[in-house]
Amino acid sequence: MDLGIRGKTALVCASSKGLGYGCAEALAQAGCDLVINARGAEALQAAAQRLAAQHGVTVTPVAADITTEAGRAAVLAEGIPNILVTNAGGPPPGHWSDWDRDDFIAALDANMLAPIALMKACLPEMAARGWGRVVNITSVSVKAPIPQLGLSNAARAGLTGYIGGTARQVAGQGVIVNNLLPGIHATDRADALDRPVAEREGIGMDEARARRFATIPAGRYGTPAEFGAACAFLCSQHAGFIVGQNILLDGGATNVIM
Repeated sequence: MDLGIRGKTALVCASSKGLGYGCAEALAQAGCDLVINARGAEALQAAAQRLAAQHGVTVTPVAADITTEAGRAAVLAEGIPNILVTNAGGPPPGHWSDWDRDDFIAALDANMLAPIALMKACLPEMAARGWGRVVNITSVSVKAPIPQLGLSNAARAGLTGYIGGTARQVAGQGVIVNNLLPGIHATDRADALDRPVAEREGIGMDEARARRFATIPAGRYGTPAEFGAACAFLCSQHAGFIVGQNILLDGGATNVIM
């Protein structure tokens, strides 16, 4: 399917690897020029070279921490994109009694306030052009909170509430905003969640993964490529009537119908 976005520019945050890279690659396959971002300059540069070589698009890497004001200024210095994909690593797991105010502020800065700041910077020009797409990578936890991910639950739920109103205010100007809610995908984040289980239970990582596979109806983890394909569709010309939605990509693991 032709997504109708060839030649548009996309800013994809935290995209040197994992789900962010999957989104960047799918958008490159659709013909978008990219601004990609991550904190690690070496991995980011390698990702940029690979995407440009494989897909024949312009890829501009900006090494910066997108959760900081300086980092956001650096990526936006490349211009206001047609497509914005917000993404940042989630806060660490733990127990409700472990976290203090500073922990919550850090989680809010990374997973709620940073995406909001990027949208506030980009939405006015997108609206003036009459076209724009925003996809926020959040988490299944906004539909089914995960006990050990209380910091993420709180921050991402706040972002979801903000999007619920904002998306409906800009849709009439051709700017479409939605959220993608990943379950467990085969990324470093999955390893970070599986490793404590392996250590606690005295089992190998393969066994820890197999146990989690058994909780997913699809019987496996998702892949960054299939996550990226869903993101690219939401950024396409075909998604103009999908507004303010929270779309699960979790292999059926979250037992909800709404």
